[in-house]
Amino acid sequence: MGFDVEALCAKTKKASNAFLSVSTEKKNELLSAIKKIIIAGVEELKKVNAIDVEEGKKSGMNPAFADRLLLTDGRIKSMCDGIDDVIALPDYVGKVEESYTLKNGLEVKKVHAPLGVVGIIYESRPNVTVDAAVLCIKSGNGVILKGGKEAINSNRKLVEFMQKAFTECGISPDIIGFIDSTDRDKTLDMLHAGTYIDVVIPRGGEKLKKFVLKEAAMPVIASSGGNCHIYVEKSADYGMAMKIIENAKISRPSVCNAAETLLVDKAVAETFLPQCLKMLTEKGVEIRGTSEVKELFGRTKIIDEPEFYTEYSDLIIKVKIVSGIDEAIEHINRYGTNHSEAIVTSSEDAAEKFSTEVDAGCVYVNASTRFTDGFELGLGAEMGISTQKLHVRGPIGLKELTSVKYVIKGNGQIR
Repeated sequence: MGFDVEALCAKTKKASNAFLSVSTEKKNELLSAIKKIIIAGVEELKKVNAIDVEEGKKSGMNPAFADRLLLTDGRIKSMCDGIDDVIALPDYVGKVEESYTLKNGLEVKKVHAPLGVVGIIYESRPNVTVDAAVLCIKSGNGVILKGGKEAINSNRKLVEFMQKAFTECGISPDIIGFIDSTDRDKTLDMLHAGTYIDVVIPRGGEKLKKFVLKEAAMPVIASSGGNCHIYVEKSADYGMAMKIIENAKISRPSVCNAAETLLVDKAVAETFLPQCLKMLTEKGVEIRGTSEVKELFGRTKIIDEPEFYTEYSDLIIKVKIVSGIDEAIEHINRYGTNHSEAIVTSSEDAAEKFSTEVDAGCVYVNASTRFTDGFELGLGAEMGISTQKLHVRGPIGLKELTSVKYVIKGNGQIR
């Protein structure tokens, strides 16, 4: 039998109902208490984190993965600074989105309300334990946390710290539920707990997201990946285009908002592409593309059409010459993942057409796709990026962790 996931979820659901009436001031008090307890327990946290890292190395974990698992003083400070950022953010719970009075005298208000209980399934980074929990707390939600087995000791300690803060503040610690098991079947139990969990958010690779989307008995908020494009339109400023492409591809190639495909208008391909691709190869980027591209840049590896669907998450970029903006938009809407797409142009008409017709959560005009991030776009914090259209698209911030309800006030009206 082992760990009882259903019982845990039931307790969190009950606690979340009581948490609905907690004030913004009390929620901020809770977050401040969490920060204080983490700071006081830094050495204790690093000690258990070292056990996770050592176990990971023994199991053959690659260095990059081990680095994501490691909690340094700087990373713990950053985690705590992030709590301060969330405290400073507005609380959307109870905010009136819209209000009006009907002819019959009924007063109608559309009010922001918590989602309820949010399930978070994530992989190696233990900082997500705190990041996700504090966002859920500030938005009035309960949270069920299921971290990767690699960080079990670190995650357990962080949850212990946060639940201690709840107890000290006189609030039920059951608001934060932690699935304290490395058994994969417990993830399935969580995903089947639709009676108690209102929505689940997977944070990790494509394999995890597909597993969650297949098994979840509740709504899922997920990203389908980041096969992002940059289209250099014929009126583009070459210097600006080169700068944007370099940043979008090279600054951090493993992330979902990095550029994976470069589309160039045939009107400027002969003059622009050779210098652009030379710059990219000098910085370690492998060029893959069509035979047309290879004619202009000999160090191009010719690819077949299906590869345009590929997200490399590496220093590799696909390149294609297009006949104009219509073909660029058609290509993006066919091969893209609805994440982040960019056009470089001096034409307002082209910018407007691209912004209107490209189907993506974030569309950029003369800017890098790397800005698709809750912090960068002014949300203060984020739970992740959604490429869906319901209930949220783009960065998932505090507002996106709420839903709405209609509050209707009358004086005896009947229908």
